Amino acid sequence: MTTLYTSDHEWLRIEGDVATIGITDYAQSQLGDVVFVELPKVGRNLKKAEAAAVVESVKAASDVYAPITGEVIEVNEALAAEPALVNSDAGGKAWFFKLKIADKSELGGLMDEAAYAAHTA
Repeated sequence: MTTLYTSDHEWLRIEGDVATIGITDYAQSQLGDVVFVELPKVGRNLKKAEAAAVVESVKAASDVYAPITGEVIEVNEALAAEPALVNSDAGGKAWFFKLKIADKSELGGLMDEAAYAAHTA
């Protein structure tokens, strides 16, 4: 399992041809208390950099972008019931959606953990 990051503060966990996507702990700390999450529909085809989900906090609403092209195969329904999971476990239980990866070459433009840490420093 590999974890990669985008400059827009999404993380991806790659397992085979599936990417699980969420927002980073850094992103949730910037947002403040998350009060609502809107997830994409299962079966939706997303293009890289397309707005896929929305996360609303007491401060602002922010888009969550598809870091790569693919088809949504699962969404985290727990976030609809408990959006505060994003604040308590951004890198774990608060994943947003899973994509079936369409083009693995798109992973090349993403950051590893060290590069992301430098990006947010």
